[in-house]
Amino acid sequence: MKLKPQSAPPVAVKRPITRKAHGVSWTDDYAWLRADNWQDAMRTPELLPDDIKAYLVAENSYCNAALADTESLQQQLVAEMRSRIQEDDDSLPDRDGTYYYADRYVEGAEHPIYYRYPSDASATDRGAEQILLDINIEAGNHDYFDHDLVEHSPDHSTLAWSCDTSGAEYYELRFRNLQTGIDSPHTISDVDSAAWANASTLFYARVDENHRPSKVYRHTLGSDPHTDVLVFEETDPRFTCGVECSLSGEYLFIHTGMNDQDEVWFIATASVTDKPQMIEPRSDGLEYSVDHQGSRFLILTNADNAIDFAIMETSVAQPAMKHWRDLVPHRQGRMIRYISCYRDWLMWIEVENALPQICFMGADQKTLKIGFDEEAYSLGLMTGLEYNACSFRYEYSSPTTPPQIFEYQLTTGNRKLLKEDSIPRGHNSADYITRRILATSHDGAEVPVTLLHHRDTPIDGTAPCLLYGYGSYGASVPAEFSGNRLSLVDRGFIYAIAHVRGGQEKGRGWYEEAKFAKKVNSFHDFIAASEALIEKRYTHSDKLVIEGGSAGGLLVAAAVNMRPTLFAGAIADVPFVDVLNTISDDTLPLTPGEWSQWGNPIESKQAFEDIRGYSPYDNIEAKDYPPMLVTAGVSDPRVTYWEPAKWVAGLRDQKTDNNVLLLKTNMSSGHYGKTGRFAELDDSALSYVFAISITAS
Repeated sequence: MKLKPQSAPPVAVKRPITRKAHGVSWTDDYAWLRADNWQDAMRTPELLPDDIKAYLVAENSYCNAALADTESLQQQLVAEMRSRIQEDDDSLPDRDGTYYYADRYVEGAEHPIYYRYPSDASATDRGAEQILLDINIEAGNHDYFDHDLVEHSPDHSTLAWSCDTSGAEYYELRFRNLQTGIDSPHTISDVDSAAWANASTLFYARVDENHRPSKVYRHTLGSDPHTDVLVFEETDPRFTCGVECSLSGEYLFIHTGMNDQDEVWFIATASVTDKPQMIEPRSDGLEYSVDHQGSRFLILTNADNAIDFAIMETSVAQPAMKHWRDLVPHRQGRMIRYISCYRDWLMWIEVENALPQICFMGADQKTLKIGFDEEAYSLGLMTGLEYNACSFRYEYSSPTTPPQIFEYQLTTGNRKLLKEDSIPRGHNSADYITRRILATSHDGAEVPVTLLHHRDTPIDGTAPCLLYGYGSYGASVPAEFSGNRLSLVDRGFIYAIAHVRGGQEKGRGWYEEAKFAKKVNSFHDFIAASEALIEKRYTHSDKLVIEGGSAGGLLVAAAVNMRPTLFAGAIADVPFVDVLNTISDDTLPLTPGEWSQWGNPIESKQAFEDIRGYSPYDNIEAKDYPPMLVTAGVSDPRVTYWEPAKWVAGLRDQKTDNNVLLLKTNMSSGHYGKTGRFAELDDSALSYVFAISITAS
């Protein structure tokens, strides 16, 4: 089934403008696709200028027409993926004093229902349950509805919850009286994070006119939010701030930071009107996060050249860095990713050789670990709501193994399986194979590649393959289970993940080797992974499709520019492709904080030249490109819709082939596409049907 559009594609008009920087002039033909009122249009997409809207709608119509013959397959894929979802499913309850809190999905519902029951009642006694929040009811007829915060007050009387109805990530904070079930008339708009300090006091961070969380306020329950007290303001546009409360409940933390620099302040919840106290002032390259345990703060940091991070401790009375002492010393190559603590225990996740481990420590300060056997897997540490707990939960999955949640008793070492995701249509892990191979990049670096395929899939170069990658901001791609991917794998596909530089799968150095001028290492790694899959006869170039989203879309687009004939096709989801213009525009939400990742092309000629050298939009050439599917979200504050739109327009004008090029813009959502556990399957089906179609014999 090859994609053959029945009509000519839309052609974006050229309205060239000349840009100048560092003595260089260049032309941008499609800058007009960036709406002057983009901030208003992000909140209300109907406000997009008519010419921009018309172009995006025309591209959507062209995309729909090109994929018209695949509609039945898309429906089949959605049905398959849905059949792997347990529609009526309860989470494991978490105890918090007098109540257990949980959520559930019911059959046919897109969104969860949050509920609780008394801790002296049975989990099966539905009569004891109290429904706190039904997101299905709240979503109503909204085209887009996403909820974020759902957090009860320490005295269990109030639920703070937030929602976004545009996809632009402007969340409105609401307060529900849990005796009456009625929301307060007082709401707070544009909230990015929030945390209870006590039963009547909540702190929250709001986004500013540039969509950056920059101010922290203190709110007293029942009062008019207009009277809320400004507690903290971040004036450096490179930094964004957020709030959280320690599990102990004793300290409220205000964290402000950017990609590679942090500063943390704290307020004792017993004295919420006190001014915040700083732990350690920001400085170039210093990263740290803080938790509280007893009389000490626990600090995860890269201080003292701990490139892969160490865990340190210091007294609450003397929190500055000069008092920090090693608790879990730094060891290069072992990346400590996350810490959490109870009253008597410290838990953390560390990663070594691209494999995570769970570690923990009690009063004897002896480190213990939980081991796992598969070649590739993912782990999630799930601490509870009670500070004096002596057990934690963790979630384990692998590409072949559906998620399993275990409870681990810290005092005895006993492990108990509490829940295993059920696959209603059936799943036999033995039918699938997970492998980890290494690809050698251009400079000798060994790039891990995780593979999933059916045991009956021939490894002779004939199998189609979908290769996924990301490779930015230190974000590692977990080797986790996905029921959706089985719709490809069961059709003979090999699903692969390239753990390229820019993530932290092999430690902090793996990330540092893909910053600034070294960003091109990510692209070379991805190409090396592609070549290894072909050389090891997992697939062939006319069967290899690559995919990435956001900064992973940059990875895909750059690889396509560098080696277009290596791939049968490419899927770029909300791709970050207009890199030079975006990182040169300090009015955009994320740009100032991104300079520590990409460089600042406004001030640095070297950064300007580096970015201009790989920015996909600025490196389109008159040559053949593979078939491509590109997506965008009109309300996206992270990768604005005009980036993929401009890139597609430029490709259409320059490319010399007749291969299909599709742009699909969601006109009522943002960076993460459709909301709802079933609605989002449409997005996966679109990508999968594209990959299936262009690799069909």
